[in-house]
Amino acid sequence: MGYRFDFGAVLDRAPELLWASFGTLGLALAGMLLALVIGILGVVARTSKSRIARTPVIVFVEVVRNTPFLVQIFFIYFALPLMGIRLNPTVTAIIALGINGGAYAIEIIRGGVESVSRGQIEAGFALGLHKADVFRLIVLKPALRAIYPSLTSQFIMLTLTTSVCTSIAAYELTSAAQRIESDTFRSFEVYFTVTAIYLVISTLMMGLFALISRHYFNYPTR
Repeated sequence: MGYRFDFGAVLDRAPELLWASFGTLGLALAGMLLALVIGILGVVARTSKSRIARTPVIVFVEVVRNTPFLVQIFFIYFALPLMGIRLNPTVTAIIALGINGGAYAIEIIRGGVESVSRGQIEAGFALGLHKADVFRLIVLKPALRAIYPSLTSQFIMLTLTTSVCTSIAAYELTSAAQRIESDTFRSFEVYFTVTAIYLVISTLMMGLFALISRHYFNYPTR
């Protein structure tokens, strides 16, 4: 007997999927902001002349980038309580996303900063620019332009990674899909719809990032 498609059960739960989508975006945005903070602070330490400052950052980046995100979030949620640190699923998800994204952001931002030649910086000082102006005009904007594609791609990937947070019962799209599927037993319809929602979210984010890029970074490099 052939399978009979019925999206009615999914449409009846559309408000739940909508709110869960906002939950996904909330986790992603908070994780992105934390990742950006970790990335900036990590680059400051990573490019320091002090080995004491550089070494912990190097170890942090290697550990996070070479271990699964699922293991990282399980460690925070299940292992840290044994040390007296108990976090709810939402906070755990944000911290795990921020740590994971931050490790990648450190290397991305470092590459952008190092792409600005020392000669350009010295030329800025030779023209009489203040240190703040040199950073803003000569270092910051070219570095942002260099890292923008990689950084935004990483942020989109981080948004999709929120689906793993269902493993600790964080409120987001995949966890809502699992509840709906267990209630309706319409696995194909539920996960087809959720796949489409993730695709829409990713496409909208790519469009937004492209719009920002055209507005702020659309200038000749030579």
